[in-house]
Amino acid sequence: MPATITSIAHYFPPDVYPNSYFEQYLETSNEWIVERTGILERRFANNGATSDLIVPAAKACIEQRGLKPSDIDCIIVATVTPDHMFPATAAIVQHKLGIPRAWGFDLSAACSGFLFALVTAANIVEAGTARNVLLCGADKMSAIVDFQDRAQAVLFGDGAGVALIEMSDDEELGILDQVLYIDGEGGKYLYQAAGGSAKPASLETVQNREHYIHQEGQAVFKAAVKGMADVSLEILQRNNLTKDDIAYLVPHQANMRIISATAERMGLPLEKVMVNIDKFANTTAATIPTCLSQWWEEGKLKRGDKLILASFGAGFTWGAVYMRWSMGK
Repeated sequence: MPATITSIAHYFPPDVYPNSYFEQYLETSNEWIVERTGILERRFANNGATSDLIVPAAKACIEQRGLKPSDIDCIIVATVTPDHMFPATAAIVQHKLGIPRAWGFDLSAACSGFLFALVTAANIVEAGTARNVLLCGADKMSAIVDFQDRAQAVLFGDGAGVALIEMSDDEELGILDQVLYIDGEGGKYLYQAAGGSAKPASLETVQNREHYIHQEGQAVFKAAVKGMADVSLEILQRNNLTKDDIAYLVPHQANMRIISATAERMGLPLEKVMVNIDKFANTTAATIPTCLSQWWEEGKLKRGDKLILASFGAGFTWGAVYMRWSMGK
């Protein structure tokens, strides 16, 4: 039997920042932002840390499944904005939720974090190492965005998506295949320069704004379009699927133009593509699980639906997962 998602929930902070917010102090406009990104607004958490985004979604996820915190065996947090370098945000989440006995860890794969963590969680469950894995994809991107850089300030938002990973009750439903890649050559185009062991924090690194995101947008855009489209087609072909078999493409929400290009390459109409970038921007590790949670909550996902999850992120990291939805009747 494969592992599968048995419950899913999401959380976005309440404070909405429309594009007009940036028009007030940056040389930009709503039209410029929408044309290049597809983003209309995003949410920022004005208080708390990444764990505070996770906890409400995790509580809803556990409750939806009819479980207690004590039922959770393992916690995985996919994030590039951990509460601290250490302890792991997974441990902080465990403490805040009152989970008595669990093990866990953080996973850093940037915008591909949720997919990499999903495959990891599935393997843990299928190996019998844990029965219930609480899988959290969350980022407080407002903590590392340079709000004085008009090219990146408008791109990101804060949010969390949390899923329970357990064994499926049907061998044909669940997480059925994956294709994952990394290429360190792409690291020079998208990174955070300071704060790690290579360049510890100092007065100089702060003054040089090296604790914010550095992104060479055009290089990342070109690589993302090719990477997400190629890997989505690869997983279709590996599983003898056609575009007509797919209920939804669930792409990482980095840029509407990247999403559209991937869908076009696969021959999918936008009605078959999950999109929430317009309301929430790029929430990094949270984009795919929040899309899944919203579509499930709205009754748009049905048991047996064939889904392709695809992502691309810093590293470079990229990949795709083929799954058949197992929730519902």
